[in-house]
Amino acid sequence: MVMGTDANAGAHGQNAKETIERVRIGQKPMEALIDLTSRGAESMNLQNTIGAIVPGLEADLVAVDGDPLTDITALQRVRFVMKAGKIYKR
Repeated sequence: MVMGTDANAGAHGQNAKETIERVRIGQKPMEALIDLTSRGAESMNLQNTIGAIVPGLEADLVAVDGDPLTDITALQRVRFVMKAGKIYKR
């Protein structure tokens, strides 16, 4: 299932909460993170351009405090965002 669809229309910024809820009700953290990242690119047939951290693809990154594979709530502890190669901090 792709995250960031119209399911939360008008509620931008809710992806971390949705991901945490999915894990709470039983989805494995890795699958939830893949849904949050790569699935959107695949659904738009853009997997050769975006959606993964690999050489040759474009990537915006979110760095969190903690390991979301062992503590999915780490997604709520954003340290910085890298967009188009520029780092943004709060």
